[in-house]
Amino acid sequence: MNIKKWSTNWAGKELTIEMGRLALLSTVSCTVQYGETVVMVNVTKSKEEKVGLDYFPLSVEFEEKMYAAGRIKGSRFIKREGRPSDDAILSGRLIDRAIRPLFDDRMRHEVQVVVTTLAFDGINDPAIVGLIGASCALSVSPIPWAGPIGAARVSLDENNNFILNLSNSEIANNKLDLVVAGTPEKLVMTEAGIKEVSEDQVLSAMKWGCEQIAPVIKFIEKIQKEVGQEKISLLKTENDFLTDTQDKEKTVEQAKQIAYDFIASLADRMIFNSVKISRTERVEMIDEIKNQLIDHLTEQGFDEELQKPVLDRVKEYVCDQISKRILDKDQRLDGRKLNEIRNLEIQVDLLPRVHGSGMFMRGDTQVLSVVTLGAPGDVQTLDSMEEEGTKRYMHHYNDAPYTYGETGFMRGPGRRAIGHGALAERALEPVLPAEEDFPYAIRVVSEVLGSNGSSSMASTCGSSLSLMAAGIPIKKPVAGIAMGLASESDEKGNIIRYKVLTDLQDVEDGVGGMDFKITGTTEGITAIQMDTKTHGLTWEIVEETIKRSKEARLEILKKMSSVISEPRKELSPYAPRIEIIRINPEKIGDLIGPGGKTIKKIIDDTGVSIDIEQDGRVMITSNDAEAMAKAIKIVDDITHEVEVDEIYEGEVVRLEDFGAFVNILPGKDGLVHVSEIAWTRTNKPGDVLNLGDKVKVIVKEIDNMGRINLSMKALLPKPEGYQEMSQKPKFVHSNRGGNDRRGGGKKSFFKKDF
Repeated sequence: MNIKKWSTNWAGKELTIEMGRLALLSTVSCTVQYGETVVMVNVTKSKEEKVGLDYFPLSVEFEEKMYAAGRIKGSRFIKREGRPSDDAILSGRLIDRAIRPLFDDRMRHEVQVVVTTLAFDGINDPAIVGLIGASCALSVSPIPWAGPIGAARVSLDENNNFILNLSNSEIANNKLDLVVAGTPEKLVMTEAGIKEVSEDQVLSAMKWGCEQIAPVIKFIEKIQKEVGQEKISLLKTENDFLTDTQDKEKTVEQAKQIAYDFIASLADRMIFNSVKISRTERVEMIDEIKNQLIDHLTEQGFDEELQKPVLDRVKEYVCDQISKRILDKDQRLDGRKLNEIRNLEIQVDLLPRVHGSGMFMRGDTQVLSVVTLGAPGDVQTLDSMEEEGTKRYMHHYNDAPYTYGETGFMRGPGRRAIGHGALAERALEPVLPAEEDFPYAIRVVSEVLGSNGSSSMASTCGSSLSLMAAGIPIKKPVAGIAMGLASESDEKGNIIRYKVLTDLQDVEDGVGGMDFKITGTTEGITAIQMDTKTHGLTWEIVEETIKRSKEARLEILKKMSSVISEPRKELSPYAPRIEIIRINPEKIGDLIGPGGKTIKKIIDDTGVSIDIEQDGRVMITSNDAEAMAKAIKIVDDITHEVEVDEIYEGEVVRLEDFGAFVNILPGKDGLVHVSEIAWTRTNKPGDVLNLGDKVKVIVKEIDNMGRINLSMKALLPKPEGYQEMSQKPKFVHSNRGGNDRRGGGKKSFFKKDF
């Protein structure tokens, strides 16, 4: 083994990268350790190029290993890792969005980046460590890649100063959880969960974070100089893959240039000849251009095989013309100004019976969000490498082939859908009511019924509408907007001119673009996610984007408030109700019962759902008011603290010579001494009482051992002329031995007869 190891200090911790020890058959493999988190990154390039592809075949995988956190999967039946968790998918997407724009899009070798967490200390984020590892591995690999870049996680301390790379537990209650990737000069990727922080402070956090990764970039550049491989050449053209029998005088490269020039000549006649607002109009336009291009290439002598790779690029060439027109004339295909939002349609209460619904439509993008409220026990259990516990607010994003006007297989949510759902979920979390005030489990499902630009932001708006319609007391409504970019770059990837676009749509998201999503309230930002098709955004672009996004967000919030401005005062009549009872925590065991027997019986008898917290909160959930009242009474009875002078109607459950035991509450019996049954003399309780009799009793005394003494006669009128009988002292012998002759050698004392 030729093992090489490098270390540097970053933000007060040692960052170590090692190569040559593990996974030696990969194109490049390295392990990265930060603190006690260790991540292995494997970059593998296929030996041969994929012929006929019109895109770069890159895949990025993030592998969680439960052993990394010293845990075994919680399922009783499946103990090995299976499909990736949502956390793993989101971490993989984060790394993908950071490294993808820096590849040469002419690359047709398959490239796979696999990030595997080998050890996790619960403090240092493996996604950040993995992204640094991916940057290092790609930099030293033979794969053309315009890195290195660094990554960091930025938060705020109690004095609102920026701090670097907090642990997950520390960030949970922090106002800012911001991830940045890039260089000090350029932002390549960012995402954040934020608790209404101002635009200026978020921008400053981004800049500060990118400044802090400068040592990481220098560290990787040092490694690259020592062990970096020569980058492969991409001069080979698609024409080189033609068979020997084909006429190479007519090449694919020639066909591409002819096609590009032809589409450029159609810009005024077919692209910008009319305003095209709907997705259908744009699809028809591209299809018509493609048909005319086929005729043109055929006339130029290009056969079907030569035409195929060119026709796959028609939309790309059309998008390029659209970007040029924006840069040259500020003209958008649908006729909007650069800072103009598409037409908005907003409704609530579209569906009966559901707990809350809202529809948000912006242009062709249409989302129907539906809320369901559940008992506290309906929360989601988390069981991933990084997270244990529960989640009470869940947002799920669904799309289908018809969403895009197409046909196809109906499958479960893909990685894109999981990512979009997580972004909208994160956007609403800062405004949700505290669990103590609103203990419901909350699920929002966003059905994307039409998509033409930023359905995740429409899902955010739809979620906000549906939550308010459901009567969930969110602190403020939240809206989101996607900002786009038209730009041109020089040969080194530096942007030389640009225009920022408000409310991005499909044909505006081409080469040189960005998708910068920002959500928030009137007071500040709640979530961010950005990826770009450039080599990085300048801070001038980022600043203008954030400023313009606020203007658009406030406009959307104003339109939303005209439909519903605040949460309804009452929940839907079909939503379950939760009653909270507070009991002495020491009584929790009584309520649960041995092996859960007591609480299971209550649930079976009433049909309610019961959840108990360690602080003594008992939450009873039901749609049935009668069942709720019955369950509340049972819980009250079981957990009630019996006090002197309280009156109960109980059942005789045991008879002894000295008295009768009466059950006054579930699990609580008291003794009615024979002398407390009636004002007249009772020889034996059995003379006047039978098992199962219902009797009225008052609590006379609770002794220091918690035993309850009851009285029946105290609730009966005293007979006229009644005189208290004098009680004679009873001579009682102790069990201890002695030499007293009177007591058989036993010590004696007097005790009153009960």
